[in-house]
Amino acid sequence: MSTPGTPTFDQLRVFLAVVETGSFAAAGRKLNRAVSVISYGIANLEAQLGLSLFDREGTRKPQLTVAGQAVLAEARGVAQGIDNLRAKVKGLLDGLEAEICLAVDVMFPSAALGAVLRAFAREYPTVALRLSIEALGAVTAQVLDRKAVIAISGPLASEMPGIDCRSIASVELLPVAAPDHPLARLETIPPGAGKDHVQLVLTDRSPLTKGRDFSVMSPRTWRLADLGAKHQLLREGVGWGNMPLPMIEGDLMAGTLVRLAMPDQPSLAYPLAAVWRRDTPPGPAASWLVERFATSCAET
Repeated sequence: MSTPGTPTFDQLRVFLAVVETGSFAAAGRKLNRAVSVISYGIANLEAQLGLSLFDREGTRKPQLTVAGQAVLAEARGVAQGIDNLRAKVKGLLDGLEAEICLAVDVMFPSAALGAVLRAFAREYPTVALRLSIEALGAVTAQVLDRKAVIAISGPLASEMPGIDCRSIASVELLPVAAPDHPLARLETIPPGAGKDHVQLVLTDRSPLTKGRDFSVMSPRTWRLADLGAKHQLLREGVGWGNMPLPMIEGDLMAGTLVRLAMPDQPSLAYPLAAVWRRDTPPGPAASWLVERFATSCAET
């Protein structure tokens, strides 16, 4: 059994140039080399691999053999990998981050998040991204613990020492319940009526807000660490609770949830800010993300 040699990247580059331009002469012009050098490079590559890559007989233009077609896909993959490597190294030399760890508050609208990250992938294709979705103090905790370099956090962030913030938006929270919930069936909800029913409350996975409640009216609560679970239980009529408007717009239109006209809590503004450690300011790509989040929220 024969073992092929290891071709050089330059040999593969010559091979790809011949395929892309359609002739040895055109490949020579593209690479600024003599035709004899191109021909010699292809001959050496074929010798290394032990395969004939081009059929040179009976045609003015070299045609790929079956083996050449099989090698072509792998050669293109290697060339793409080298290009990606060069781009990443250039970014590192220019001060660009190799990876960004981003934490985002669960209240942030998912459509806006998707649009920002899609644009980020186009703008910085060599920068890897780690994304975590957290609630309340757990978002800022990711930054404080150096697990995330930047975060989109709720109002707690401004209280943390050593944290810099940039306000970017606010999300409207509405009190809602299923249409068959007792509060939803009331023609007029009297003040304090929410205290007589189970309130579904989002809780914090971090110790930063231990012992603190946000917009909790009822002494009867179910505590959930997942906003999606809270959403589902609200639709099931288990209780009432505050939800971000972008997440429940479809439910309000479909009638699977109704807005509660509660006189003592009609709605809430949940402020969001980009945050980072003061001793670890964001680099170029992370700074771009902060600007894009701010711009995206201003446009919506």
